[in-house]
Amino acid sequence: MARAFVFPGQGSQFIGMGQDLAENFVEAKDVFGEVNDALSQDLFKIMCEGPDDALNLTENTQPALMAVSVAIMRILEKQGGLDLKKTAKFVAGHSLGEYSALTAAGTFTLADTARLLKLRGQSMQQAVPVGVGAMAAILGLDMNTVETIASDATSQSEGEICEAANDNADGQVVVSGHKNAVAIAVELATAQGAKRAVTLPVSAPFHCQLMGPAAEKMAAALQDTTMNAPAVPVIANVLAEAISDADQIRDLLVQQITGRVRWRESVLWMGQNGIEEIVEIGAGKVLSGLTRRINRDISSQAVGTPEQIDAFIASL
Repeated sequence: MARAFVFPGQGSQFIGMGQDLAENFVEAKDVFGEVNDALSQDLFKIMCEGPDDALNLTENTQPALMAVSVAIMRILEKQGGLDLKKTAKFVAGHSLGEYSALTAAGTFTLADTARLLKLRGQSMQQAVPVGVGAMAAILGLDMNTVETIASDATSQSEGEICEAANDNADGQVVVSGHKNAVAIAVELATAQGAKRAVTLPVSAPFHCQLMGPAAEKMAAALQDTTMNAPAVPVIANVLAEAISDADQIRDLLVQQITGRVRWRESVLWMGQNGIEEIVEIGAGKVLSGLTRRINRDISSQAVGTPEQIDAFIASL
């Protein structure tokens, strides 16, 4: 069966994530310790104990979610004998999850990824002052309609911007930009029959032009980071197709900061290229749910708990 491994992004975090992995698998404990060392911070304690506002700081959320995903991959490799090249045709990740995918595929070391994601979170937070930007989920309208709404909101907001930032699934699109422009988009979407249009509790307007300063910082950091070709091709968020060249991956990771997360298209591309099963590696099961909404011909499962890990190893 042709399989892809996918890795979750922000929104999948929860207090206590990773704790059961560390208690049951030495490989997970080692990963969390390595991430702590790389960051000179006890991130694992925040993951286990919180508080919520500490874990939800994007500079903590991003490396924390990556650490859980990589911990599970290490367990699968060392206890299950998993060989990524033989087990998966592609890897992909939602936003920061693309870094998890690249780490699993050997493009980055774990320590480098932890530092990159810490910087990515800090840079994205610092790019726009708190209260200036916003994001909103538009449910029940298709991508083309939301693009038109975002364009109209930009036109009506006198120099501010609103853009379609995340194309997550049919009828689930997230817009991002200046707070007032996003508010206008919510009103327009509601008027056009959206099932729901609601501002999200996020700290910055991710994946839009306002993230330009963060893209510049990440470009410099990535230029100074050693990158290898991935063991299997990675499906890039901004292309919605697979690539393997390290230099191209570097450029696209910079573009990803301001560019759209094309997740719906990425899953459709997987189906068109022979993928029959998508396995979500990490906290929660958001991407598994999206897969079922996007393409019911692709089976999906989440591997995030000790029980799910054991079951997946048994199936290999």
